[in-house]
Amino acid sequence: MQNYLNLKNNPDYIKLKEPAKIIKHGGIVVFPTETVYGIGTNGLNEKAVKKLYAIKQRPLSKPISLLVNSIDMINEIAKDITKLEYALIKEFFPGPLTIILKKKEIVPDIVTATSDTVGVRMPANEIALKLIEYSEVPIATPSANISGRTSGTNIDDIMKDFDGKVDWCIDDGPSKIGLASTIVQVVNGIPNILRQGAITEEQIKYVCSKYKI
Repeated sequence: MQNYLNLKNNPDYIKLKEPAKIIKHGGIVVFPTETVYGIGTNGLNEKAVKKLYAIKQRPLSKPISLLVNSIDMINEIAKDITKLEYALIKEFFPGPLTIILKKKEIVPDIVTATSDTVGVRMPANEIALKLIEYSEVPIATPSANISGRTSGTNIDDIMKDFDGKVDWCIDDGPSKIGLASTIVQVVNGIPNILRQGAITEEQIKYVCSKYKI
């Protein structure tokens, strides 16, 4: 049986230090974001990420995004970030946008399915941000569901799949948005939406015009 932490009515974020330590050392934790719940581990630990794939029954051909809590952490894992990519980060981070960036060698190939790019997101959820802060690593985080099933938005449904398979689960009530993040990749100076989520194509186009890019 995994450890359970209820923060729905008592946002005592200091209690997150223990699950954050577990993440840093390669354990698996289910936790909330503003979009859907995530299931995460140390994104720089190849062995931990491999375990995450196995628990989710996720094909190794499908990359996993990294959650960060600062621009400094983005710069630790990504390189050659363009003016437009920084503009999108400035406009939508923290929030329900995942941006595909060129990865640095510090990111294990298993995270990116051997691609030279990595998905990066800064969640707009204090619990998720504190977990990243306390763990001191980017957290490899797909949605908390068995691969191919609906993304988890409440802890009771999620733990039907993962009970006894993870180290910690953190309950923050139902997900606020309930829809996965928009995924965008800039190719030749043009933002391409790879998955439509809470942020729309019109919002992304507005950023391009706002910054005259």
